[in-house]
Amino acid sequence: MSTDGAYKDTILLPQTDFPMRGDLVKREPERLARWESLGLYERIIARRKSQNAKKFILHDGPPFANGDVHMGTALNKVLKDLVVKSKTMAGFEAPFIPGWDCHGLPIEFKVVKQAQGLEPAEIRRRCTEFASKFIDIQRASFKRLGVFGDWENPYLTMAPSYEADIVRTFSKLIENGVVYQSKKPVQWSYGAHTALAEAEVEYKDKTSPAIFVKFPLTPSGAAKLGIGNASMAIWTTTPWTLPANLGIAVHPDFTYVVAEFSGNGRKEILVVVRELVEALSEKTGMRIVKVLKEIKGRELEKLEAKHPFLDRNSLIILGQFVTTETGTGSVHIAPGHGADDYSVGQQYGLAVLSPVDDNGQFTEECGLPELVGQHVFKSNEPIIELLETKGMLLAQETYEHSYPHCWRSKTPIIFRAVEQFFISLDGLREKALTEIDKVEWLPAWGRNRIYGTVESRPDWCISRQRTWGVPLPVFFKDGKAVLCAETARKVADLVESEGTNIWFELSDEELCERLGLEKGLTRCRDTLDVWIDSGCSHVAVMEKHPELQVPADLYLEATDQHRGWFQSSLMMSVGYRGVAPYKSVMTHGFVVDKDKKKISKSDAAKSGKPTDASYFYGKYGSDIVRLWVSSVDWQTEVPFGEDLFKQVAEPYRRLRNTLRILLGNLDGFDPEMDRVAASHMPLLDQWILERLNNVVSECTKAYDRYEFRKVFNELNQFCAAELSAVYIDATKDRMYCDAKNSVRRRASQTAMYDVFSSLCRLLAPILAFTADEAWEYAPFTEGSVHEQDFPEPDPNFASGEATTKVDRLMEIRRDVQTAIESQVQAKAFKKNNEAAVKLVVKEGEPVYSLLSDREFACEFFIVSDFDVSAGSKPSVTVTKSDHPMCPRCRRYEPPTANDLCKRCEEVLQTVSRA
Repeated sequence: MSTDGAYKDTILLPQTDFPMRGDLVKREPERLARWESLGLYERIIARRKSQNAKKFILHDGPPFANGDVHMGTALNKVLKDLVVKSKTMAGFEAPFIPGWDCHGLPIEFKVVKQAQGLEPAEIRRRCTEFASKFIDIQRASFKRLGVFGDWENPYLTMAPSYEADIVRTFSKLIENGVVYQSKKPVQWSYGAHTALAEAEVEYKDKTSPAIFVKFPLTPSGAAKLGIGNASMAIWTTTPWTLPANLGIAVHPDFTYVVAEFSGNGRKEILVVVRELVEALSEKTGMRIVKVLKEIKGRELEKLEAKHPFLDRNSLIILGQFVTTETGTGSVHIAPGHGADDYSVGQQYGLAVLSPVDDNGQFTEECGLPELVGQHVFKSNEPIIELLETKGMLLAQETYEHSYPHCWRSKTPIIFRAVEQFFISLDGLREKALTEIDKVEWLPAWGRNRIYGTVESRPDWCISRQRTWGVPLPVFFKDGKAVLCAETARKVADLVESEGTNIWFELSDEELCERLGLEKGLTRCRDTLDVWIDSGCSHVAVMEKHPELQVPADLYLEATDQHRGWFQSSLMMSVGYRGVAPYKSVMTHGFVVDKDKKKISKSDAAKSGKPTDASYFYGKYGSDIVRLWVSSVDWQTEVPFGEDLFKQVAEPYRRLRNTLRILLGNLDGFDPEMDRVAASHMPLLDQWILERLNNVVSECTKAYDRYEFRKVFNELNQFCAAELSAVYIDATKDRMYCDAKNSVRRRASQTAMYDVFSSLCRLLAPILAFTADEAWEYAPFTEGSVHEQDFPEPDPNFASGEATTKVDRLMEIRRDVQTAIESQVQAKAFKKNNEAAVKLVVKEGEPVYSLLSDREFACEFFIVSDFDVSAGSKPSVTVTKSDHPMCPRCRRYEPPTANDLCKRCEEVLQTVSRA
């Protein structure tokens, strides 16, 4: 405020050292170092323990220790921190034990790629170093983002104690009789030489050769059908699996047509499902000459057809999975190359033939010497040529479809039967489905997603042909697996004392001796599926840390974890203790670009657009990242990009400036001595505290429901539309020019104190650094803002009476302001405070008495004069004030003998007497 020099020292201008500029990139690391030196996280936990506070446990799902922190991971970790900080400030003891997933294919793949031919012990040593390096990198990033937790004591799945608990949990499953070995088709990565879990599979578009093939019925089969020379017609997009064909599946309830087809120089009698006859005619160019017969699929059961190029027969069997969407209604069955094929094949006693090795190449079992050693995908064309030579190829086309790929080697997978260990889901599945309905799923659709995946899930293949992982604690005797829970527990004890490397370093004889086992046993060389590692964290972490408990109140991860950690944790917990490991599960979306395309590190590298969290907190500051997280709807895909961070910087500046203005106006205020009671407060102060009351109520409820976006919107709106644009502007004159101890000024300071205190604490979970910085600059606060409780609604300001009045005044203000702006544009005067307003309102106007109070009206409308009267026709008339400008406060007011306005003269007299 500009004023004459003689009175400058009498103006109470805002005073604070709280900087206007955040300078976050520089200041945040300094504050982080201060937090660590104070042991802030430990102090927060100790305070809640001393209060015997109720616990709230958010169990941290472990990020993978194989790279820098991607913005998707940053989103996840900051969301978790918003939960933990808000629960802490809501009165809970909310310990946060961070963790890392350390084993698995991605790390081993990178290590082996760098150096071929390494011994298992050396691979594991290098994998440990690799994981440890990125644990330190990620930990530094998470801390830099302002995430509180016990960073010095995280859980690591490669720690011997954790590994031992994995084995102990697994021993319980052995004891329950759900672990078994079998030769079954699994998703096999020939690029990584291992079986894959469903969560390690990604889907990409693939072009495959699709073929229609005939399988001639055997003479006995044709005789039973009553039509000679008939053939079953099948359709497949994997010609390479035909050497393993042992059957043909039809649907028992579908109607199949036996018909003569003719065209393209050939005649055939084919068996095709009725709904796909026309489609087959279009593909083959052969039209129906005559329908010979129509039969139900069940009538074909156990007839035999000749293999199209091998000297054996294929059994016709029934399968409920057969559809009429594509193909012919008859499905080629290779039990060694598909889950449905295997399952239905077992019902009919079909062998499990899988003539493919670890590299995806044909073995001698394929029956085609010329293809032995050739990759299966390169064998499609030779097989098609063979079919054509033998007259068994009816048609050929290319087929575009989504196909599973190995997420690490990026190669298409193959379904291949190999001896593997499995967890039977019979019984476990039903219990897991029951437990799913006891859990709160946020958003609610998460229930259906995980329910569907569990309901349709086959038995869990748990063995991996890898080195970097927890050994599968099984021995073999005379080539047969010995599944023994007691042996597994002995392995766990050995692992806890010496780590899992010992499994790979000792000979079989030495290992048996250390474990007290009979001689002659050989160990299993496989490792456990890495999802078992993290899936056991409810035992290895929540049971073992005294500050935690089972079940957790909340698991929080991205949407892909319905088939990953959420599910593996559920299945392992149900198998171990019979209940789910969590009470609630919160699922957030992936970060996506402006075109809503999921952002991956590889895509970002190609585009040159940064995705590492370090880039963004290094350029904008962690509080900007945190504010972005709070501003998005985590339930859906989360938009992300440089432009969004530039946009979110604006509300940050507004929030910071609001805190600074409040601090400046609170200079010299002692809340113990200067506080004004609610009953003595002017209307505007009562109004802003009623609005604050509502904001406190809405924000604390939103925090409780994890609606962080609502918190962001409530606080941003409050600061922009009500606090800055109305209240601070309207009370500026009294704050600067009233006597220091006037009731009006102290009433405003009381209100601003409550607003600052509440606003700072409500912002603390989001703007972790800035809120703490502002709290520190307030002369009347102690400790860190993160050691405080959320504000509670004040019953003194719950009635809403002031809000009702001010809402009406704001309606009038809009009309008055429109009239003033019209005169300013007409150059009648330059500023609001030069305006003299005559207002006519209808009879019975509810706020008439307030409008009649000249002092109140001039302050509220920021004008020189205000006159109100009642009439039948409301109107606003604005002219330039006749009053001179007061040289001290710059308001246009009736002057005293000293040319000052009456208020300023009284203030100066008070000052001179003091």
